[in-house]
Amino acid sequence: MELHNQLKGLADKVEKLKDQIGTEESTKHAFVLPFINILGYDAFNPTEVVPEFTADLGLKKGEKVDYAIYQNGAPILIIECKHWGSELNVHNSSQLFRYFHVTKTRFALLTNGITYKFYTDLEEPNKMDEKPFFEFDITKLKDGTTKEIEKFHKSNFDVNKIVDNASTLKYTRELKQTIDREIQSPSTDFVKLLTCQVYSGRLTANVVEEFSDLVKKAFGQFISEKVNDRLNSALNNEEEKQKEELIQEEPTSKIDTTEEEMEGFNIVLAILRRKLSKDRVVHRDTQSYFGILLDDNNRKPICRLHLNGGIKYISLFDSNKKEVKERIESVDDIYNFEKQLLKVVEHYENPEIGKMVG
Repeated sequence: MELHNQLKGLADKVEKLKDQIGTEESTKHAFVLPFINILGYDAFNPTEVVPEFTADLGLKKGEKVDYAIYQNGAPILIIECKHWGSELNVHNSSQLFRYFHVTKTRFALLTNGITYKFYTDLEEPNKMDEKPFFEFDITKLKDGTTKEIEKFHKSNFDVNKIVDNASTLKYTRELKQTIDREIQSPSTDFVKLLTCQVYSGRLTANVVEEFSDLVKKAFGQFISEKVNDRLNSALNNEEEKQKEELIQEEPTSKIDTTEEEMEGFNIVLAILRRKLSKDRVVHRDTQSYFGILLDDNNRKPICRLHLNGGIKYISLFDSNKKEVKERIESVDDIYNFEKQLLKVVEHYENPEIGKMVG
């Protein structure tokens, strides 16, 4: 959570300042160095972060990458930075390829302070892949992204674990991109692949063209139905869970509704009758309190009466359904809370009226 908050803070800074950042050097100092610090590395410690990193590249002299992060005396990540407005293209960043080959690092990062692309050598040993295995936009962070970034933190960094996971990350991302492209604009090969499963005739150009629209429409409907199914399933599971909790919490065999509790209920009912019909105000007794609900809905508590102990209370609810206990001497004191009880009901009936009075 701390790392996520730090990244979110940097993202807010990027959104606020980017239009004032006019150079690549400013991008490094304003956006990239703070990111390195968030990963736990001291940007001002030359044994951890080496700016203008150089290595022996044979005939290539004087070329540098912007930063190298060191651990135990060896580079673990080389970083090349671009201006925040620049498009990141690995083919225009040949230094990363060359330096990756001559250093012991397994990871390279190409960034403009907003988009971050991490590379390794999945295709050929000691040769940087042309496609990143992990990529993110710091202004569009998700929880899953933060978990992957955590693996590069100084306290967590483990070369083998990251490399083992890199293949899954890379190809999963590329498959998702491919699926998205096919959904938006189905390719001829993809249309043929699906059409031959449902159409027995010859796949002429006209048939393929006709099924292109059908495939796109079917994808849209399929996704929409799946989303609705998941939502309905989640709602049903929540309702079942609440019912189970209610049954577990409230064993009816141990509940004894007293005359005093029913007297309290009748007082609340009398107060609310000016706003509601009596069949909408329902009591539900429990072992710990006597609850009064609107429409027999556990999510719409009106109040709770605590009358069976040595000290009597009535529980009222604020706009956030936070329970506030008020001491009473007898059930007749419930009349003193007429205004609050009516406000509770008014909020349920018309949520836009604002906060309930607690």
